[in-house]
Amino acid sequence: MCVGIPMQVITPRGTSALCAYRGDETLIDMMLVGEQPAGTWLLVFLDAAREVISAEKAGQIADALEAMRLAMQGENNIDHLFADLVDREPELPEFLRT
Repeated sequence: MCVGIPMQVITPRGTSALCAYRGDETLIDMMLVGEQPAGTWLLVFLDAAREVISAEKAGQIADALEAMRLAMQGENNIDHLFADLVDREPELPEFLRT
């Protein structure tokens, strides 16, 4: 299984970019998304950018990853990390609705 990490471009460098997540900086391959300006959020898999995402989506993914980290440590107070899902009924995707 591969987990996507939201990273923000710090310094574009043509086919690569210096990007950051939680204070760690990594050189990311940008071949699939093209050169992006500083400040752009990316979804990164195995040090390769696969998708340009919004800051809101990056925050949601970061919260989900934090919830997973806490759950693996035995913490069960993680509802605040899923604020967009709490008190909401799940909806089937359009293609599964009858």
